[in-house]
Amino acid sequence: MVSSIRLTVRLSPTRLRQWHLRLLRRLAARPGTTVTVVWARSGAKLPSAVALLFALERLIYRLADARASDAAVAADFAPFSTGLPQAADLVVDLSATDAAAGERTWRLTFDGVSDEAAAIGALAQGRTPVLAVVDAASGQQIVSGHPGTESKQSLVLAFEDVLARAAMLIMAALEGATTRYRGGVCRAAGIGPVAISRFAAKALSNAIALRLYRLCYQAPHWRVGWRFVDGPDVIDLGALPDGGWHDLADDGKRFYADPFPAIHDGRMCLFLEDYDHRLGRAVISAVEFDQRGPVGTPRPVLDTGSHASYPFVFRYQDQTWMVPETCSTATVDLYRASAFPDRWVKEATLLSGIVASDATLFEHGGRWWMLATVQGDAGSYSDVLHAWSADTPLGPWRPHRRNPILVDVASARPAGHVVIRGGRIIRPVQNCTDGYGAALGLAEIIRLDDETYEQRVEAMLRPGRAWPGRRLHTLNHVGRLECIDGSRSLRKF
Repeated sequence: MVSSIRLTVRLSPTRLRQWHLRLLRRLAARPGTTVTVVWARSGAKLPSAVALLFALERLIYRLADARASDAAVAADFAPFSTGLPQAADLVVDLSATDAAAGERTWRLTFDGVSDEAAAIGALAQGRTPVLAVVDAASGQQIVSGHPGTESKQSLVLAFEDVLARAAMLIMAALEGATTRYRGGVCRAAGIGPVAISRFAAKALSNAIALRLYRLCYQAPHWRVGWRFVDGPDVIDLGALPDGGWHDLADDGKRFYADPFPAIHDGRMCLFLEDYDHRLGRAVISAVEFDQRGPVGTPRPVLDTGSHASYPFVFRYQDQTWMVPETCSTATVDLYRASAFPDRWVKEATLLSGIVASDATLFEHGGRWWMLATVQGDAGSYSDVLHAWSADTPLGPWRPHRRNPILVDVASARPAGHVVIRGGRIIRPVQNCTDGYGAALGLAEIIRLDDETYEQRVEAMLRPGRAWPGRRLHTLNHVGRLECIDGSRSLRKF
């Protein structure tokens, strides 16, 4: 970890943005860091069509001022510009200028190119670029990742999600993170008026179609599938079985998602997110199972007062515990079943001041680990994986010294219990490349310790004949009960 450093950031005066200012402030707030801005030779401006579409989208989507993608001027950077050259320990070049002789320089690349135009070009093609912080002299990656976006239909919002991850990776590299993206990198895309026009036309038609869909259908509307298993399960098969799934019925006014089965004193219960379309939020509900299937309908068992989902249920010291997702409170809380399955007592706040999604706990190497995706200041909820460890589930939980341990929209976000099969550690993951919960992956954890995290995705499961619908999102198996979930269309009238 770098403790004290003289840092120079090189910027192009023709492409200054507010995200540069925000990054500089974060760097200057880092203990032991002095920051100076230097100006590169004037570079080419982006096509005027980009600025025009950005401005149009701000009007259409009613976006507030002072956004990360907004233009800045040189005078904004006066607090970081001395007018004199600084003997820098490191230069972070965000201008695509050739490094000076003897200068230690890091570059930020988008699909291998040191130009934000490549990021916009990728987004205009409907995908996010691979980001990397690269040593200019050796070409070696310091850190890299594949970001996600919450707003594929908006070029400016998707661009800001990418910029949020770019800033995060630069900060992570300074703190000693070693996260690497192991997937393929697309050829860098060019950008021009034709590409921008095509994106704008497609985005407009998609926005209209989505608006009409939401007028006629509940969106989203998830559904839970369950089956009894006496032989190989989905993890054993590495695929979805042909048929055999039963839908957990809902009344159309709510949906069920995030199924987690649990057994307590011989009683089998299925815990899940119970989302009421009328209220716009969810509670945690449970339904008991006998040898034939669900007994009755799900009933609320935990209402945190805010939206709750992903009821991660597990056993520890002969008791049943739950860690629900509660992003809106910026906490990760631990509950204990005082009277299974209906009454739960909050025992501890495991993490606070953090927007962590789908916290998943498991034992490995003689201690407990927790994995969750973390949004940070901005960007996607599903692309940045952090890890913590503790002696017991009650904590205290210590962050991994290499956080973030993975940046990949296709395999970061947890999707259910981590399981051990034949000595292998298998982690269900969400593939959100084509949208939240679009596909389900099975990743083997190759290494997890204080120094590093490595995983390898062994299978990718998608909706189809074996699971009709549009998405595939969660996988859990306890006792004989195996559950998945996905989405379906439900008319409002």
